[in-house]
Amino acid sequence: MTTDEARVLDRLERLVSMETPSGDAPRLDALHDVVGGWGAEVLGRRPERVVVEGVPHLLWRATDEPSVLLLGHLDTVFPAGTTERRPFRVDDGRASGPGVFDMKAGVVIALEALERVARPERVALLLTGDEEVGSVTSRSLIEEVARTAAAVLVLEPSLAGALKVGRKGGSFYHLDFHGRAAHAGLEPERGRNALLELARWALELPGLANHDLGTTVTPTVASAGTTVNVVPDRATLTVDVRATTLDEQTRVDEAVRAMVERHRGANGVDVHVDGGINRPPLETSGSEALVALCRGEARRLGLAEPDAVSVGGASDGNFTAALGIPTLDGLGPNGDGAHAEHEWVEVSSIGQRAAIVGGMVDVLTGVRVPEE
Repeated sequence: MTTDEARVLDRLERLVSMETPSGDAPRLDALHDVVGGWGAEVLGRRPERVVVEGVPHLLWRATDEPSVLLLGHLDTVFPAGTTERRPFRVDDGRASGPGVFDMKAGVVIALEALERVARPERVALLLTGDEEVGSVTSRSLIEEVARTAAAVLVLEPSLAGALKVGRKGGSFYHLDFHGRAAHAGLEPERGRNALLELARWALELPGLANHDLGTTVTPTVASAGTTVNVVPDRATLTVDVRATTLDEQTRVDEAVRAMVERHRGANGVDVHVDGGINRPPLETSGSEALVALCRGEARRLGLAEPDAVSVGGASDGNFTAALGIPTLDGLGPNGDGAHAEHEWVEVSSIGQRAAIVGGMVDVLTGVRVPEE
């Protein structure tokens, strides 16, 4: 089956042009109307809209076994209005626009793959609405659906065409500092400067990293103060932690909480921490058989066999792999610039990946035997 490139580009333009910032229920619902219609045509059944804490997610459950879960997300990191400045466009075989690579082209790949499968009743498709902000409302749903699947195929972007067989786990922290305000010119000594305490933490926290083990601890966003002549009584700091093992995530988590106890009330500033371990690592052992299957399908189709890499970023595949379910990530298109101004995808890679994913689904659902 050849790919209908006109359909691919039409769907991709619709997806990119209908903006969906993470958790934006009205915009997600509007896109669900569109994607729900496309998916109903190919799967032969309507989706469920699962709303968790106000965030909607789109789900087609499998109705027969063995089943495969195709997993992706519809939300992007870009605020509404970004497409006015940077609309969808296609130049020299590359499509660009906010969210085109991460991961609206992956959604198109899922739909195109489903056009090819012999037993669509054995496929579940879940498209979430808050992946880019940690999947707080969708995690339980992802895990519930994945537990009934023989395998999970994640349509997140590839890394220059390479599959993602390992991902670091991610932990995220929000620190609140509470001091006391005072006039910065008349009596600064009466204040308790939350900004200075934040600065001390921002310098100390990276020392929890272990570069030999690939553990990073990175302060990312800070804010403090109200005006130029007031000692700041409030400050906030967010921290991003990545690690290749759950043991390392746990070590850093315990160290952060120990710092809170150790420094509580230091210099008259109290500190409170929210957050913790968000996604466990995706370890390479859970994807080896799926990598072999993917490469076999590429050979069968006369396509180049993809490389396999480990990366620092986390995805919802981390959750499913942690359940012990075979999971392969990075089955999305070739391209570059996730979360960036220059984001683009190679249009031809959409059809190629759809053919590979469709073939993998047929093997995993027992329709045919894999290529040797």
